[in-house]
Amino acid sequence: MSKPYISYINPKTMKDAAMLAELDRCRTYGTPRPESQAIRAHVPAVFWSFANSWRDVFHTGVADHAIKELCRLYVSRSVLCEFCGNQRSMKAQKAGEVIEDQVKDLINFEASTRYNDRQKVALSYAEAITWDLPVDDKFWARLHRHFSEPELVEIGYFIALTMGQQRWLRTLNIEHHQILAGEDGSMAPGFETEEALKRSKAQADYWAKKKPQVQAAE
Repeated sequence: MSKPYISYINPKTMKDAAMLAELDRCRTYGTPRPESQAIRAHVPAVFWSFANSWRDVFHTGVADHAIKELCRLYVSRSVLCEFCGNQRSMKAQKAGEVIEDQVKDLINFEASTRYNDRQKVALSYAEAITWDLPVDDKFWARLHRHFSEPELVEIGYFIALTMGQQRWLRTLNIEHHQILAGEDGSMAPGFETEEALKRSKAQADYWAKKKPQVQAAE
């Protein structure tokens, strides 16, 4: 088992019932999974800041959840955050709104036939924020054709939140199935158990072995 560069807080040592309940939710429902929250638990204010933001901005909110899930996965594929990229939103999956075939084309979304215009526009927003790409009136006119201003605020804030967290998490050497193991809530297909995760990551076509090619914003 790999060792994280910042230790996990062992749930057995935690006395805060609300934090323990949230970790149990992470185990069964995921996004976030318990390992990342066991790192944030060193500072309860950080733990709750993320948990509350994730609930209010990702799982609920004014913008379409599936759109936000595609943006989250785009960031994962772009910055090579394996911990986040090997998760899926159970809410989006149960609704049949994000399928595995869509995930394959995220880096080359503009040329893909797997996404509709609205999804492509949201992904271009994620791309521009993630890679600090130049934008202009045409870029923003395209966004405004598909989203309201409240939706643009929420999606933009969410992209910024998940981008920062993913860039941080990828430096920590954390992995799934290390804290409160035994549940597969939110794990991507082929990553449901520690053994399955190891097999998938050993495959020659494992997604994180491919360096992403960033395209220019339109």
